[in-house]
Amino acid sequence: MSETPDERPGEAPRERAGGELPAEQPRAHPGEKDEKRTGEQHAATPPEPPRAPAGAGAGLTGRQRLAKGLWPPRVTRAQLTVALLLFVLGLGLAIQVRSHNDSSALRGARQEDLVRILDELDDRTQRLEDEKQSLESQRTELENSSDQAEEARKQTVEKERQLGILAGTVAAQGPGITVTVEDPEHRVKADMLLDTIQELRAAGAEAIQIGDVRVVASTYLTDEGKGVRIDGHKVEAPFRFKVIGKSQDLTPALSIPGGVVQTLEKEQATVVVQEEKKIVVDALRPAKTPDYAQSSSR
Repeated sequence: MSETPDERPGEAPRERAGGELPAEQPRAHPGEKDEKRTGEQHAATPPEPPRAPAGAGAGLTGRQRLAKGLWPPRVTRAQLTVALLLFVLGLGLAIQVRSHNDSSALRGARQEDLVRILDELDDRTQRLEDEKQSLESQRTELENSSDQAEEARKQTVEKERQLGILAGTVAAQGPGITVTVEDPEHRVKADMLLDTIQELRAAGAEAIQIGDVRVVASTYLTDEGKGVRIDGHKVEAPFRFKVIGKSQDLTPALSIPGGVVQTLEKEQATVVVQEEKKIVVDALRPAKTPDYAQSSSR
């Protein structure tokens, strides 16, 4: 069978003369084309990475996730207990360190100051020993005296004189020091003067007078304006102390590190201490009869 020149193997049939069309090829079903295309798309599209579940962390950066994890803090009972124990421990250490610093105020003192303080303590011990021996000798004299009544009367008079000096009912004189406190800024308060009195008493002062006021055991001080009231009497700066006692003990007691002089100088006050061979304390206090206390003899 001969082939027509228009038809060759492997070529699509051309439109024949006479307008005849080649036979129609069977068309694929639309569903089949869609399935074929869908399969091609799935094959061409790479698999999508797994998406984070929609929630609180979706769409957040690393820094935001870190901040969200740290705040608000999730504190357990054990953490609260440990924090409380650490706080109590730190507070105790701070209090201990502070008390240690306060108790070691003389740690940085000079050797001369430390020697002076030790000498003062030795002098106080010696004074107490002398007083003890004096009382023992008085007891011995009373026990051995043939006229015990006369000896007792003499000791009573002497004791009355000593008590009169301490009570401020009689005048006194003797060696000692004068202390002048200049206070141009009016910053010296009653408690500072009271500390000065206590320091002088501890150093062995036997009679003290501030201005025109005799200092005794019942003396009280209060602040008032630019001055101080001592037993109800107003005393203004400069404050002048007249003190009877051993000057070698009184002067160092005021000048120890952290003592009276340094405290007053911190308040812009000027302190002048002078040793005198004779100090006269002539301000007197009226003798008062006790309302309730009575002598008791055993």
